[in-house]
Amino acid sequence: MTVAVELRDVSKTYGKVDAVKKVSFAAETGQVFGVLGPSGAGKTTLLRLIDLLESPDKGDVLLRNRKVSAHARDAHLSRERIGMVLQKPVVLNRSVANNLAYSMSIRGWDEKDIARVVSQELKKLGLEGRAKKNARTLSGGEMQRLSFSRATVYSPDLLLLDEFAANLDPRNVALLEDMVRGYLAEGRERAVVLVTHNIFQAKRLCHRIALMWDGEIIEVAENRKFFENPDDERTAAFVRGDVVY
Repeated sequence: MTVAVELRDVSKTYGKVDAVKKVSFAAETGQVFGVLGPSGAGKTTLLRLIDLLESPDKGDVLLRNRKVSAHARDAHLSRERIGMVLQKPVVLNRSVANNLAYSMSIRGWDEKDIARVVSQELKKLGLEGRAKKNARTLSGGEMQRLSFSRATVYSPDLLLLDEFAANLDPRNVALLEDMVRGYLAEGRERAVVLVTHNIFQAKRLCHRIALMWDGEIIEVAENRKFFENPDDERTAAFVRGDVVY
């Protein structure tokens, strides 16, 4: 395994609010790296920094051991290797098939390859019969699975998930979690960073987990240690459910 993404003493401030404070961690290929924490801990800001939507005020973000920045001339090349799925399904006001094709067409894929991959993905999603329907007519779970597929269909090296299965029924949660596992299984050099406050999902999916608290990473541990024998009392309290989130 190699390091897919690394943060070194990364800080981000908005006005007088220190959203991220000297955060350091590394996420390896072949794994899901989870970032747990209560609301307002800075988790989403962290993902935006990794996705190069924001630049840190201090510190460095590295993708495959190369420093990157939202302000770099070639930032778009780095972002082309990243996929992101947000909590609320994001679908374009066009057909289901065109939603899938969009991710590939903007990257210059050949039309024949796009058509082939779209057909494959529609079958995986069970939406081949609705390919020409407007994507916004789908159910919430179907839209989120479509969003996930659109974010991964071009085979990004790094997948960022921001509460990607929140507020969905158990069946769709299970389907989306299987899609995460499938994404990792399809390529050795892939990695996932999952932001969530759902400790049960983190326990099911994550190989390593960090607890973020008031903008800081206070503990990083392997799954079993994080849940069964954490070093920090705040981690233990979060796992026990003593923290309101």
